[in-house]
Amino acid sequence: MRENNQKKSEYDEKVVEISRVSRTMKGGRRISFRALVVIGNRHGKVGYGLGKGKEVSIAIDKARARAKKRIVKVEIVNDTIPRPVALKFCSAQIILKPAPTGTSVIAGGSIRAVVELAGVKNIVAKILGSASKINNVKATILALRKVSK
Repeated sequence: MRENNQKKSEYDEKVVEISRVSRTMKGGRRISFRALVVIGNRHGKVGYGLGKGKEVSIAIDKARARAKKRIVKVEIVNDTIPRPVALKFCSAQIILKPAPTGTSVIAGGSIRAVVELAGVKNIVAKILGSASKINNVKATILALRKVSK
């Protein structure tokens, strides 16, 4: 049997989006991949990273490394956020509201990834204005940082 020598990371991760991007060069198109990764320890720390690479795995590794450099501390009170917050980032508008115990996470895909990995168990959230997952993740993290201050 082979032993797994890799150290277990303290953060859980979720790949929110992988997209194929291309640029046109003299000889044709150059194709690469872009990955958006959210990491968190489910106890109040969360971060996101965006990475590009020739292969999907390289893009995910780069995004994971960048996410570890952008960790944000989130204040959690009774498994929810302390107060409601609304934030606008670019064209993304985010509304986060605290919820009573037993409500669970009522949120869209990119907000759900961020708040679950942050450790928030009860929250009501809404995305308005933008379908960009990158802007929605950035707006959510800025809103969580704003609530924590």
